[in-house]
Amino acid sequence: MKQILLPILAAIAFIVLVGFLTQGVQNGKISLANITQEKTEINISDTKIQVETARSDVERKKGLSKRESLGDKEGMLFIFPQKNIQPPFWMKDMKFAIDIIWIDDGKVVQIDENIPAPETGTPDEDLVFYTANQPVDYVLEVKAGFVEKNNIEKGDSVDLSLLE
Repeated sequence: MKQILLPILAAIAFIVLVGFLTQGVQNGKISLANITQEKTEINISDTKIQVETARSDVERKKGLSKRESLGDKEGMLFIFPQKNIQPPFWMKDMKFAIDIIWIDDGKVVQIDENIPAPETGTPDEDLVFYTANQPVDYVLEVKAGFVEKNNIEKGDSVDLSLLE
């Protein structure tokens, strides 16, 4: 009897667990994108940065929204399926200010510093869009003040070799 009862109970527990996880994902309580978010290291000049990569449309759209903060040497690197584009960025549901570093062909080509988080509840149509002045390959978001603190400048080299 025990030999039959244990597998049946295990199967029931598994089905219940899958049901709870599925319901949580559907209700937005659990994000599989956060569970599987890839992390790696990049370098701008001599500054090492731990980055989460946003490769999918869902990850890029969410970005850093609803996060409380970032560490001093942390960021999010946006990777696009095509190169040399001018993607728009906004601060939807952001809770802290950021610096945006625009990267093309392994070089910093533009920096937007201290972009403030919008007031809570700002309608989407009132949000400001930020874009590079030229086509880029990657976009890096870091905590506001990072660029100044680490002396990051336009023209600095960016080592993305650990992405592959």
